[in-house]
Amino acid sequence: MDPRMLLSCIDFRYITDVLTEEEAYEILQKGQVGKKEREGQMLTHGYPAYTTSCAWLGYSDDTLKQLCTQALKDGWTRFKVKVGADLQDDIRRCRLIRNIIGPEKILMMDANQRWDVPEAVEWMSSLAEFKPLWIEEPTSPDDILGHATISKALVPLGIGVATGEQCHNRVIFKQLLQAQALQFLQIDSCRLGSVNENLSVLLMAKKFEIPVCPHAGGVGLCELVQHLIIFDFISVSASLENRMCEYVDHLHEHFKYPVIIKNASYMPPQDAGYSTEMKAGSVKKHQYPDGEVWKKLLAAQGN
Repeated sequence: MDPRMLLSCIDFRYITDVLTEEEAYEILQKGQVGKKEREGQMLTHGYPAYTTSCAWLGYSDDTLKQLCTQALKDGWTRFKVKVGADLQDDIRRCRLIRNIIGPEKILMMDANQRWDVPEAVEWMSSLAEFKPLWIEEPTSPDDILGHATISKALVPLGIGVATGEQCHNRVIFKQLLQAQALQFLQIDSCRLGSVNENLSVLLMAKKFEIPVCPHAGGVGLCELVQHLIIFDFISVSASLENRMCEYVDHLHEHFKYPVIIKNASYMPPQDAGYSTEMKAGSVKKHQYPDGEVWKKLLAAQGN
């Protein structure tokens, strides 16, 4: 779509105090410059990804070692570790992972809304030695000013705040950007209703020069969000600096057009559509209450 057509897809109500239609048009016009080259770059190299699959909470040390070592062999250079349940356990696990991946690789942390604001600052001060690029969802996703307080406190430690996977509309993102509450913006292709709503957020992020690093830790989210983030690079941000897209390696087998990861990067999908179509067999198997999977679960419950 050309810039004017794209703009017709966006609802600018409630966000014109930070992004007018004219400003959005200018961003998209500038995005036309070098667009073909960026398309070529994506087709050749893909969009950089990071892995969350190595370090879920509850994994044993042996599992962590094994998964991180394998991921390194597979070419991954960006890793995310879940934190927040127990500080001493986090210190031990982060040390283990940092020792395996080395000082040059990128490490991110995700607390999944575990902490109150002062606790988040204190906890991350104790984990700063492991040089995380960001702490994700340190507190309630609805607490914009709380995120701003954490963000301000962590700047001297060189730790950014990442959030957005639970943000359900453009207004919440507008306020997070206005309050300087994040350094990394994480859209979610399903939580944020529609492609249209996502377009407005990508444009606001560009206006504030905040990198978009989508959330994709769920069923089919990788398949969906690859379209948005590759579009962002080609037509909006025109930059890969501090930008990456989450990848988890489970449940892709249920999709007709699964993502293609090559050299730790998302390769642009070649099929038409939004990559959401699930295999008929998978749908049938998981249908409630007569699908094979549910029948087993309900029978087990009955016993």
